[in-house]
Amino acid sequence: MGGEADRLEAQITALSAWISESQHIVFFGGAGVSTESGIPDFRSSDGLYAEKRRYPPEQIVSHSFFLSHTEQFYEFYKERMLYPEAAPNAAHLALAELERQGKLSAVITQNIDGLHEKAGSKKVLPLHGTVLRNHCQRCGKFYDLQDMLARPGTVPHCDCGGMIKPDVVLYEEALDTALLEEAARCIAAADMLIIGGTSLAVYPAAGLLRYFGKAAGRHQPQRNTGRPGCGFGHSGADRRSAFRGGREGTLKRVLREGPKARNGAAFGRFALAKQVEIG
Repeated sequence: MGGEADRLEAQITALSAWISESQHIVFFGGAGVSTESGIPDFRSSDGLYAEKRRYPPEQIVSHSFFLSHTEQFYEFYKERMLYPEAAPNAAHLALAELERQGKLSAVITQNIDGLHEKAGSKKVLPLHGTVLRNHCQRCGKFYDLQDMLARPGTVPHCDCGGMIKPDVVLYEEALDTALLEEAARCIAAADMLIIGGTSLAVYPAAGLLRYFGKAAGRHQPQRNTGRPGCGFGHSGADRRSAFRGGREGTLKRVLREGPKARNGAAFGRFALAKQVEIG
């Protein structure tokens, strides 16, 4: 027990020090960030893609299925992908606080739930879109989430009669090029990159990490491939550090309580890479 507590304390101390010395932090996150808010992820054993349905969930959230089976798409979308009552958790709030302190430059998220925005983060780059925005496919009228849900029927329609589509990126649809370019610029300019709640298995989003450190000509981040909670690793040859594991409350405790903070709610997967100057 003491060894585990000591490792957690060392992780918190290291994370606190890295945050203190960094001025251009970027957070890159995925579905695991929002599971503590009651929103299921996609690829875990009990995630959305593991559900047994008439149509596989991966097929349901595709552009072609949206066009050919619109009612079934919206049944699944409203039932399993919309959580309008979900509230930001400690991770969302801590990142928003980092931004208010002037230390965090951007949140780059693969999530569509809008919880970073709800937490107060201003510079959020939602690579896969967001449920908070919806547009009529005929006239282009904007609908927020509540307005879209208030439309009668399973398939929401605009006053002009056109169908409303959420601004989320479905399979077979391309990511916004301008958003990808902005995310790449933010990561390239970062002096600290925090990676949380993602398996880094979804491309092209995960490919953005290769830009970390390029603007300054420094090394790429080291990814600690051990299991969550395995602790702190340091590779002295190129002076890169990596952190994996921890808890949802870790970042919040570092901000509010410093390295003497103790236990918190489970975060799930959490990885961090810090770029440092080569001496």
